Amino acid sequence: MEFTIKSGSPEKQRSACVVVGVFDNRKPTLSAELIDRASGGYISEIIRRGDMEGKLGSTLLLHNVRGTLADRVLLVGLGKERDFREREFRSAVRSAVRLLNETGSYEAVVYLTEEKVKRREVAWRVEHAVVVAMEAVYRFDQMKSQPAEVRRPLRKLTLSVPQRSDLTSGEAAAARGLAIAHGMDLARDLGNLPSNICTPAHLAEHAKALAQELGFQCEVLERPQLEELKMGSLLSVTSGSEQPPKFIILEYNGAAKKQKPVVLIGKGITFDSGGISLKPGLDMDHMKFDMCGAASVFGAFKAVAELKAKVNLVGLIPACENMPSGRAVKPGDIIKSMSGQTIEVLNTDAEGRLILCDAMTYAERYEPSAVVDVATLTGAMVVALGHVACGVFSNSDSLARALLNAGEESFDRGWQMPLWDEYHEALDSNFADFANIGTRAGGGISAACFLSKFGKKYDWAHLDIAGVAWKEGKEKGATGRPIPLLTTWLLSQESAAA
Repeated sequence: MEFTIKSGSPEKQRSACVVVGVFDNRKPTLSAELIDRASGGYISEIIRRGDMEGKLGSTLLLHNVRGTLADRVLLVGLGKERDFREREFRSAVRSAVRLLNETGSYEAVVYLTEEKVKRREVAWRVEHAVVVAMEAVYRFDQMKSQPAEVRRPLRKLTLSVPQRSDLTSGEAAAARGLAIAHGMDLARDLGNLPSNICTPAHLAEHAKALAQELGFQCEVLERPQLEELKMGSLLSVTSGSEQPPKFIILEYNGAAKKQKPVVLIGKGITFDSGGISLKPGLDMDHMKFDMCGAASVFGAFKAVAELKAKVNLVGLIPACENMPSGRAVKPGDIIKSMSGQTIEVLNTDAEGRLILCDAMTYAERYEPSAVVDVATLTGAMVVALGHVACGVFSNSDSLARALLNAGEESFDRGWQMPLWDEYHEALDSNFADFANIGTRAGGGISAACFLSKFGKKYDWAHLDIAGVAWKEGKEKGATGRPIPLLTTWLLSQESAAA
């Protein structure tokens, strides 16, 4: 979809549709009032009759409104004016775009971006309008033999800003939003693919194609190289699968060579059966989403490269399947990680941490400024935080704060969880340096404690995205989170380096 930024009066817009807001208690916004005056009170009459009361997300499409140059006027409910904040703004934009995409209004001018959102400037509103609009029109139908047709899909949105002086910042914000949305679309496409297509090899080929398209470097390490590196922990997970493992390395250099890189590590389990500790059959199909951490790294690279951000970025993606077979690692086995530390495998379904830990050791060679791993790691995190926020763990308070702030800015929020020494005791083992699981209590925390044993040589954070990486039910599918958080944080690194 194409986005442009404009400043002007709504009644003068030649467009397929002009979108304006109405607050609860039937209070029109300024843009709605301007259309009302031009139409001789038509909007006021509609509101007076109760056809539009301003309930958040409600819509009313009007045709041939006199005194205007647009074919249609769309009224969108904004809810209570005093409560109009980030969530309400995004909800209103989403409702408007979904309706526009269904009505044949192939383009529209949106005035919702002129409405004040508490503590948020025009640029924030524009960026988020773009991201939300792209989310609203996203469809994954490439696996269907006959995809459903959209009659006249929405192709262009013009976002209005209050003053001409806002045009420059608005255009930059739209570019940021579009890059983030493109990254999210990529991650959603990869996450939604079935595991018989999205194999480790498929991820590796996609990484190479993406690197060639956007001009960064890509290298893929194969099993013999992983054996030479002594990545025994990663190799133990893949031992039961017919699919060969891949270790994908991405490098984007947008800053001076002297600037230390940020390393993103993405969990790339393309299907997780649980291994010998086999998962229950119910909802096992969701385990194709267990590579959403890897998809998030791809998406963040796409966004950063599109924006030509002045940062140095490394992506490490250990990719494999976790399957049961006669060769599979078994509960009670002891494996040696690349770091030399030994691990007693008490549950083969706690495999994500086993591939991430070797990637964290590999990251040491880059002498990074920070390392952030992204993983659909534990069901315990879903229990703890639901589907609203990802869990944030870190050995650096400043890094944790920066990630949390980026989450608030991008409305892709995280919540910091503890890594206290008392939680580490759950991983004690009589036979190895430590076990790969603790007790059920605090399972998300003990998983992060496990990873922290491999991140002692740099500032490190772990994002457990198990609750936010995909949706269930009618809207089942990958979400593209936490790409907004990651991209916003990476762009803040650009500012800090400058």
